[in-house]
Amino acid sequence: MLLQNIIEKSGIPTVSISLLMEITRKVDPPRVLELDRPLGYPLGEPNNRALQMRILIAALNLVTRDAPQAQSFSL
Repeated sequence: MLLQNIIEKSGIPTVSISLLMEITRKVDPPRVLELDRPLGYPLGEPNNRALQMRILIAALNLVTRDAPQAQSFSL
């Protein structure tokens, strides 16, 4: 069981950011934001504040939704 699932059961909403959905689907987190980004750069390249903010806002928007929820993020 994922730590994320344990945290969710205690009433705290969580969200994962995933670059590899084929692996993420196997562990089945409650909420996940799927990104098509290079490994090692899930929030974008350094100093790309605009992209980083868009990704973080998309992830935080998932926290306000009931689980389970998956969303792909288009860049």
